[in-house]
Amino acid sequence: MEVFGKSDIGQVRATNQDACRFGKLSDAVLFAVVCDGMGGASGGNVASCIAADIVADRIESQYRDNMPQASVFNLLESAVAAANIEVFDRATADTALAGMGTTLVAVVVDGGHVMAAHVGDSRLYRFHDGAAEQITVDHSVVQEMIEKGQITAAEARNHPRKHFITRAVGVEATVQCDFSGFSLEDGDRLLICTDGLTNMLSDGELAETVAKAPPETLADTLVDAANRAGGEDNITAVIIA
Repeated sequence: MEVFGKSDIGQVRATNQDACRFGKLSDAVLFAVVCDGMGGASGGNVASCIAADIVADRIESQYRDNMPQASVFNLLESAVAAANIEVFDRATADTALAGMGTTLVAVVVDGGHVMAAHVGDSRLYRFHDGAAEQITVDHSVVQEMIEKGQITAAEARNHPRKHFITRAVGVEATVQCDFSGFSLEDGDRLLICTDGLTNMLSDGELAETVAKAPPETLADTLVDAANRAGGEDNITAVIIA
């Protein structure tokens, strides 16, 4: 498997507050980290870069060959906690950065086994047999409304509170992340992305694009499609296939 990614400023924003890091830990092991910062023009960029750098560094320095899955989840949890502390401390120490935070999705793929941690509304998708499966569940106001039956998933796409997240790295002294684990089948592809992509393209449009484009150009193709749809936010897409 290989990993490819692209982050783009989009068509509206003045700065890119997304950040992504990805690479290979060995011939059979890949990782990716995607963050979407918030907290003003400077704060969002600082938060996402800090979190992405810390989590990627922890994964690269602490992962070991044949690491048990439980240990990988522990590694992800400790990496996210370390990122949270650093972002929170920086925001507390600098009034210009007060209130900054970031979403985060961190993924390790080891021999076809996927282990992921996430906070916020950036997402992990699996594409299998032409269909998109959203693995992560958004930590957002509209997701809570969906779960309560107050709105539908379709209504959530254009809801005025769709950008309100209920959990983020660095906003409080501690953070809780959710975990996902599953195995890939032949032909499966993974997408890790920010809401700048998913707010512009439906799951059906994502699946159609993923089915047609080769892995090495897919991240660029998805970003280009989101920009053509309006590019209302920063756009980040990382592909593992």
